[in-house]
Amino acid sequence: MQLPPSFDPALLRRDLDALSATPWTAHYVQQNYEGDWSVIPLRCAAGETHPIRMIYADPTATTFVDTPMLAACPYFRAVIAAFACEVRGVRLMRLTPGSIIKTHTDLDLDIESGAARVHVPVVTNPDVEFLLNGSRVEMKAGQAWYLRLSDPHAVANRGPDDRVHLVLDLQVNDWLTGFFDNALAEA
Repeated sequence: MQLPPSFDPALLRRDLDALSATPWTAHYVQQNYEGDWSVIPLRCAAGETHPIRMIYADPTATTFVDTPMLAACPYFRAVIAAFACEVRGVRLMRLTPGSIIKTHTDLDLDIESGAARVHVPVVTNPDVEFLLNGSRVEMKAGQAWYLRLSDPHAVANRGPDDRVHLVLDLQVNDWLTGFFDNALAEA
């Protein structure tokens, strides 16, 4: 479901460019992908300092802090602040050209479980194929998308450019569920 907040693609790209010297960390679930699927942590569980632990979406963590990388990104901070709910982990997730994320599920990443993952494409291309329950979801830079990732999903970057998403893990509250209530009322 596309959410109402939308963001300026040029400002998103500016903040991504500000991190050009920052190393990307390979995603730790290597059996779920082929190619290069990598991450920069912007907000993580408090106390984590190891790069793998900083990109891990720990469902048991209760306290989260901004990472030093977020300090260089004023627009990313504004995007995060636009969500009127508890923002837990935040990561940049990159899928390079020719790379794929195999079909998998992320347990407990759905509104019903109280944890929502929102994707904000920073850079993308028309040849990125994001499948959720076998249906293609076309996301454009600057849009905000809730994806029920406890359902089967896969991604293939068949284009010539990186696909980078700002991925926010949110604690569900009335503000967030209000978007779903409004969508149901309009249906």
